[in-house]
Amino acid sequence: MSTSGNSSSGPRFGRVVLKISGEGFTHPGERGIAMDAVLHIARQTSQAAKHGIQLALVIGGGNILRGAQFTSGNSSIHEATAHYMGMLATVMNGLALQDALESLGCDTRLMSAIRMDGVAEPYIRRRARRHLEKGRIIILAAGTGSPFVTTDTAAAQRSLELDADILIKATRVDGVFSDDPEKNPHAVLYSQLSYEDVLRQNLRVMDTEAIAKCRQYEMPIMVFNFRKEGNIEKAVMGERVGTLIQTAGKVV
Repeated sequence: MSTSGNSSSGPRFGRVVLKISGEGFTHPGERGIAMDAVLHIARQTSQAAKHGIQLALVIGGGNILRGAQFTSGNSSIHEATAHYMGMLATVMNGLALQDALESLGCDTRLMSAIRMDGVAEPYIRRRARRHLEKGRIIILAAGTGSPFVTTDTAAAQRSLELDADILIKATRVDGVFSDDPEKNPHAVLYSQLSYEDVLRQNLRVMDTEAIAKCRQYEMPIMVFNFRKEGNIEKAVMGERVGTLIQTAGKVV
């Protein structure tokens, strides 16, 4: 893992992978890209980068389309094709976020797991690491480049490839709950869980493949509400916001 800051007031993590779902790019209940929502993410991310933390952002695309919407029995689109369409949506979000970050003075690189040299660099692990070392924010689009793999799993994969200290997932709720807090007002917010807790209770924080991959390599996961101003900065600095998922008994 990369080296974290030594000062008690400085960042606890040296390198972070931040997963931002497509819902972060638009207003609640809406579709498409809302640039004020994108700027909200960009401002928080820019502020976090000022602390010297190396940031890799993995982008979802559900605000534009989800592959699952084309997988019904009535669709003439093959499921693999639908997944590729979803990957292209993440590149559109990545372009919007790149411009928003650069308007704030950040040095960025958009990298795609599917080659589209006119708009993004190809994702190459060594090149991505080098960008991070030079202080650039990298935006990782198109998932893993393969169908039937979620962007959650892509985030877990990139966290391991890039030797991140932690995988942080931005959501619209305050962390991991015992039930859907938007439907059940009595749902309990967990401050900490083990990977086994998440899998055993079937808590829908990330898909099981992503959780299993993080468990295998002991990659900690933090889940928090990105809509609260300042939470992205707090999360990447290592403050305890939301829910921390890690190996039972381990201290991050």
